[in-house]
Amino acid sequence: MEKSKVYFTKEITPESVVRIFEKLQKDLPGKVAVKVHSGEEGNQNYLHPEFMRKMIERVNGTVVECNTAYDGARNTTEKHKELMKDHGWTKYFDVDIMDSEGEDLVLSIPNGKAIKENYVGKNIKNYDSMIILSHFKGHPMGGYGGAIKQLSIGCASSAGKAWIHTAGKTTDQYKLWDYVAEQDKFLESMADSAESVVEFFKGNMAFINIMCNMSVDCDCCSKAEDPCMKDIGILASLDPIAIDEACINLVKNSNDPGKEHFLERVNSRHGTHTIDAATELGYGTKEYELISID
Repeated sequence: MEKSKVYFTKEITPESVVRIFEKLQKDLPGKVAVKVHSGEEGNQNYLHPEFMRKMIERVNGTVVECNTAYDGARNTTEKHKELMKDHGWTKYFDVDIMDSEGEDLVLSIPNGKAIKENYVGKNIKNYDSMIILSHFKGHPMGGYGGAIKQLSIGCASSAGKAWIHTAGKTTDQYKLWDYVAEQDKFLESMADSAESVVEFFKGNMAFINIMCNMSVDCDCCSKAEDPCMKDIGILASLDPIAIDEACINLVKNSNDPGKEHFLERVNSRHGTHTIDAATELGYGTKEYELISID
């Protein structure tokens, strides 16, 4: 497989998100879903709608999210909608909680390493293409959060999140913690489920990772650690594996002393196993060309 192109800019502004997207020269046809992280109530690190606004308007997109499978302000549609309002998303955009009602859409994963099917919000069927706007940061369970996590956990319904976390043991969010999978199986389940979403959109996707506010904790944490590294920049690619690999390497190659704390979180959770598993599934490559647009 030839190297994937990953574009990079050190400039972190709403305008530079659009500028780096334009470098992809990717037409996203039809109705465009824009997957963001709405930010848990109390989280101080998530990227706000004002920052994303120019990019979302550029593709005339609908902001999409799915409910969580753990206690908080986003585990029911009613609460999640209220949070989206409180965080300002509905002020600027149409917002779709994709698993808000009706049965989930089940996507097949015939070659899955840990799971053979994925449960996503059924409203994903209403979209012709998707752009994944990821805030790259650490994660308490996955080690890190980037494009692959947004494709997998991010697009999974509440039931689907339980399914991924338990590597196919249950879709019951209230039994999730009774069946939490062995770590590598959980990471492989993320890689598996991400593949099913990539296959669903058949190439009509683009990925942007924003490396700022880089805490070891995710935006799903109501009480997250403050960022431990200085901001690095924005990356864009058509390959979700390459873009995550590039972000990990930018952290590793940084001279920021805070990277040791960040990488401890990644390595202690075996986080890059997700990238390795995704690569073996073949929907992208770790081989990339980093192209600076500055």
